[in-house]
Amino acid sequence: MSFSPLEFVEKLSFVRYGGTPEERHAAELIRSGIEAAGGSAEFQEFRIPASACTHCAVSVTEPFARKLDVTPYGMCASVPAPGRDLKFRYVEQGTQRDLLGLSDLSDSIVLVNALSRDAFRLLCERHAAAILVITGKYYHTAEEAGIYGRNLRPKFLEFGDTPTFGITAHDAAELVRDGAAVLHVELTEENGDTASQNVEAVIPGTGNGGEEIILTAHYDSVPIGTGSWDNATGSAALFGLYLHFLAHPARRTLRFLWCGAEEQGLLGSKAYVEQHADTLDALKFCFNFDMCGTILGSNHIFVTGGKELETFVDQYCRETGYSADIRTQVHSSDSAPFADHGIPAIGLSRGTPSAEIHTSRDLLFPIGEAALLKNIADFGGMVERVANAAVLPVDVGMPEEMKKELDRYFQRETK
Repeated sequence: MSFSPLEFVEKLSFVRYGGTPEERHAAELIRSGIEAAGGSAEFQEFRIPASACTHCAVSVTEPFARKLDVTPYGMCASVPAPGRDLKFRYVEQGTQRDLLGLSDLSDSIVLVNALSRDAFRLLCERHAAAILVITGKYYHTAEEAGIYGRNLRPKFLEFGDTPTFGITAHDAAELVRDGAAVLHVELTEENGDTASQNVEAVIPGTGNGGEEIILTAHYDSVPIGTGSWDNATGSAALFGLYLHFLAHPARRTLRFLWCGAEEQGLLGSKAYVEQHADTLDALKFCFNFDMCGTILGSNHIFVTGGKELETFVDQYCRETGYSADIRTQVHSSDSAPFADHGIPAIGLSRGTPSAEIHTSRDLLFPIGEAALLKNIADFGGMVERVANAAVLPVDVGMPEEMKKELDRYFQRETK
């Protein structure tokens, strides 16, 4: 079948946040495309946290009156009407030094520059009543800043469910400049869970001796913008490679996995690893595709493995003339849960400083047909090299330094 990756991206260019009917519709579009090509795919459902805000009101009451445009995080505790009047404090990074002398914040709403897990822990330990998180630049509107109702991640919820809100840098700066002293806070949320799904299509190998390779890309988006670059493009690249190997099966079995709910913490790939724990030993390699096809920009390869894997990637780029920035690190995408189980992983991407993700500006225009086709061809060459190798270029396993990096990435407590 003829395939236009740009048309594929355009079809997926709508908000498809994990666990919503729109995400399900995107999954159905992918499955119908696979079936139209003569293949087959299955949905693999999993549960994810879900939160709905039914009421939110935050305003300055002293020494002046001003209503604030804030967006609550999901999975928080509620502050039901009539709400609470709280002291306003700006604690910058929320570090130990920023919080000196503030052992009890139970009467306060605190403003932080960004919300790290460590800052959230310290604020919960001091019983902060609520948290404001600065988003965007001082000149951004709420839409431009990219504020949306993201959930508090499970690793944060280990410390508490303190009501948390996003606020624009412009409004935050005004609060500090104008000497806001007391804020009134009301919040009602309904927290639970809902269903997301992965889409998997398998192309059996022609003589792989039980060895399998998994190729991943997430198809969900954040709740703003159209998610064209992040990650309809990676989904299109994965689909283009599926079509190629459907017509030209490789020596090793290839598993193509379009992951759901990646934007909420790699939930789809984590669920896949959990659901297939008894068959993971067959997986010997992982390729991940997250953001590609920009007209302007440069290529990036994320190597999650040892020196041998880095050497393999560097040699491939030298032999083919593929220009890419090679980084040996955990790719913050769906390859990470597989690497965490010792499966060597390569993340393939194309970046540009002239476009944006996770904002209302993640749109179709910066993506080009020729750039997508080139990425698919270049990525496909590397996949083909591994899928048809007489012996895999690296053994399964992670060096100790990369294991430590994975521990840090997944925020596991280490001594």
